[in-house]
Amino acid sequence: MFSPRVLKSASSLMCRGLSTGQMCRQGKAPDMADGNTFLLVSNVRNRLREIVGASTNWKDHQQALAERASLSQYLAQSQDELPAKTMKDSAVEAHLPLGSQPALREKYLNYHNSVRFGRILEDLDSLAVLICYSHTWNKELKRSPLSIVTALVDKIDLRKNIIYPDCDIKFTGHVTWVGKTSIEAKMHMSQYHDGAYTNVLDATFVMVARDPENKRAAFINPLKLESPEEEAIFQQGEINKTRRVELSTASLLKVAPTAEERTLIHNLFLNTLDTQTVSFRSRILPPNSVWMEDCKMKGLEICHPQERNIFNRIFGGFLMRKAYELGWANACAFVGCRPTLVAVDDIIFRKPVEIGSLLLLSSQVCYTEGMHIQVRVHTEVLDPLTRQHSTTNVFHFTFCIDNDIPSVVPQSYGESMLYLDGKRHFDETMRSQG
Repeated sequence: MFSPRVLKSASSLMCRGLSTGQMCRQGKAPDMADGNTFLLVSNVRNRLREIVGASTNWKDHQQALAERASLSQYLAQSQDELPAKTMKDSAVEAHLPLGSQPALREKYLNYHNSVRFGRILEDLDSLAVLICYSHTWNKELKRSPLSIVTALVDKIDLRKNIIYPDCDIKFTGHVTWVGKTSIEAKMHMSQYHDGAYTNVLDATFVMVARDPENKRAAFINPLKLESPEEEAIFQQGEINKTRRVELSTASLLKVAPTAEERTLIHNLFLNTLDTQTVSFRSRILPPNSVWMEDCKMKGLEICHPQERNIFNRIFGGFLMRKAYELGWANACAFVGCRPTLVAVDDIIFRKPVEIGSLLLLSSQVCYTEGMHIQVRVHTEVLDPLTRQHSTTNVFHFTFCIDNDIPSVVPQSYGESMLYLDGKRHFDETMRSQG
């Protein structure tokens, strides 16, 4: 006879193995039962279209955006003209009933019988925009005059290694910090498993508000704090802003590495010298190491109208999904097994991607330590007529596996800067998690 503990473990394993067949009851959340009214994740983008007056039809959509120029008359000339909003005003809850509605799983399922994290990134991006529109919504207007777009993803921290494909998911979030034209939104994702919700990830997005034609900055409602807890949350937003400014100021694209970093790079160089020739040009790969040059992977996307956002540019969530999937594949090929995502850090949206663009993606394993891999994905738009390249995004992903990973070794000065940049992001991720 099996013990209750063994039976429970066996039951749990059976539930995880189900993706399109019989549903395990433990994955059905009571608040997602039939008849309950809630916002589905699949309806978030439709809600956004209603807010800005966009159309799902490509031709009508272009006309609707052209008509938005008339909404400029409703923009505030200063932040003082706008009523303060509370954190509760922007609170949004959205459900992804993978357990209660099996038909939804096909879009989210990967071949490892887990959830495609790239799809989760798309949902987070849409939800962050909706949260910010909830903060700025004026009930007297049928359409919002604001164009709210993603500026950067400050941090996404994973709290669980497994996202089950047959268990209901809940997203919650609200505005946590407000400047004059920018907003920080925090979101939490939890999954219903074994009779309870458990936290899966925490995400922090920074959005910016612009005029109806998305050409210049626009003012947004100030934030009214109602408790010491909310004041602490807001203060953390101020700290996040200060940290981002400091990191930008100290960027290796602007200033030289620190003395400690220079010593690290020189020691890496000395460790690759051929002791037999004693030459600066003769380099030997140390044991259990890989040249950084051999840790790359590239991709190309043709940006079709299907992937447009409500402002006729390519959806930021789509860019994040493609970058993540390329970064994951790069890490997988590097270690020879399936890596687990630990964190997404410091995604910067430098410029919008137009429909019809040729989007080039370049992934690079730039730093390793212990069982962790730091991957940087750089995306740029290629103009096929002028042959000019323009950077659109930079993504940073931290992965881990169960074994120690070979060291990645730079050879050129440029690779050394990528190495140090990867180490900085890895160290920041480790500090935030522990």
